[in-house]
Amino acid sequence: MSRLPLNEDGLATLVDAFYTRVRADPKLGPIFEDAVTNWPEHLQTLTAFWSSVMLGTGRYKGQPVPVHMQHRDRITPELFDRWLALWGETTSTHMPADVAAVLQDKAANIARSLQLALSFYAKRAMLQRNTAP
Repeated sequence: MSRLPLNEDGLATLVDAFYTRVRADPKLGPIFEDAVTNWPEHLQTLTAFWSSVMLGTGRYKGQPVPVHMQHRDRITPELFDRWLALWGETTSTHMPADVAAVLQDKAANIARSLQLALSFYAKRAMLQRNTAP
């Protein structure tokens, strides 16, 4: 298979290939199918996200933490690990090795940040419930 270029088209193809795998995954698929109501729009949003991260385009204007907070009861560290494993496999298959390594590193950092945020907000919500009059 020829490797994708690191540009908008390459990222769009990568995101599409990755989420095809996510949707077919027995653990991740059901969560994403419940959460995503418009897949074409979601894939465009995620392509914009990775375009902003990797190409510095600034196309992504969303807030990933609040979106993920809606599903925090279903998102476990093991699912983050599974997501990262699929991302690693997909980027390694579709991108040049040096680009795949950067994409994998960025994804790992983002996953850590999201996990910390989910944990922080969950603990804060629990404290607020326990101290409410």
